[in-house]
Amino acid sequence: MGYQTDYAAAEPARSAVEALPGVVVLEFGAPWCGHCMAAQPALAALLEPKPGIHHLKIEDGRGKPLGRSFTVKLWPTVVVLRDGVEAARVVRPRTAADLEQLEAVL
Repeated sequence: MGYQTDYAAAEPARSAVEALPGVVVLEFGAPWCGHCMAAQPALAALLEPKPGIHHLKIEDGRGKPLGRSFTVKLWPTVVVLRDGVEAARVVRPRTAADLEQLEAVL
């Protein structure tokens, strides 16, 4: 699946996300968010060389249950799951250095 450039049309249920095997990268944000746009080059550089990773780009906001279930408060928030269990999280990454802690679990 690899790096996704577009936000999903509909957010999946948390149970569906947790059921995905292997590594899943959840990116919560919004297409109009300046912080989210600034993070894209670093996220693309991290995820494009790893096409086997599920990257789910989720448009978040008020009343969106998936983001609330992961206690997302700032955008972008990147959560890495390994077999349905949170393994790492980064809030408001901008550079490759901000994403280094994710590299260890990918």
